[in-house]
Amino acid sequence: MDWSVIYEYRYLLWDGFIVTCKLSITAIVLGTLAGLIVSMAKTSGAKWLKAPFEAYIQLFRGSPLLIQLFMFYFGLSYVGVNINVFEATTIVFTLYSGAYIAEIFRAGIESIPKGQFEAAKALGFSYLLLMSKIILPQTLKVALPPLIGFYITLIKDTSIASVVGYVELLNQGKAIMNISGKPFEILLCISLVYFILCYPLSLFVTWMERRIYIK
Repeated sequence: MDWSVIYEYRYLLWDGFIVTCKLSITAIVLGTLAGLIVSMAKTSGAKWLKAPFEAYIQLFRGSPLLIQLFMFYFGLSYVGVNINVFEATTIVFTLYSGAYIAEIFRAGIESIPKGQFEAAKALGFSYLLLMSKIILPQTLKVALPPLIGFYITLIKDTSIASVVGYVELLNQGKAIMNISGKPFEILLCISLVYFILCYPLSLFVTWMERRIYIK
């Protein structure tokens, strides 16, 4: 084994690491926002909103992420819509994560006792005020452990973007392997990087669950 290859191509690995972090953060932030909006719409009682959002959730949860990437990056070009690889991966990961996060928030919202909704309505609270001041702060405590758990999965799933040419960590690793002929060292290094990214979040989830169940 020749570990000098890691040092020799450290700049390529660093560039891939930064791109992976950017995609992960973008997907987490935009996906959380999308999921929150969708979950609020589904639990608002507006029946005309429920069907389209339910269809969106089922579509993106029920189909493989890889197929979604192919459809947006390659498939849209066949109907005259040309988007670059960054736009395609950002859109797909946002919609994909939003569908899962919406269900996490929905479950959290529905776990709140119905009496709190009724009391707030009796006091004249609007739906947005009810959610922001009463329901969402409680929902976040319940939803945070599964939410962080999904973030961990999402960070690891960003490696799938390499199949459409997105130059993230794994894609850079493939390029280095082709040049150096050292797959084991490169793949082990990439695995360690993902471990370093995800393990602190795993510890945080464990800590949060203990706090919730102890209380």
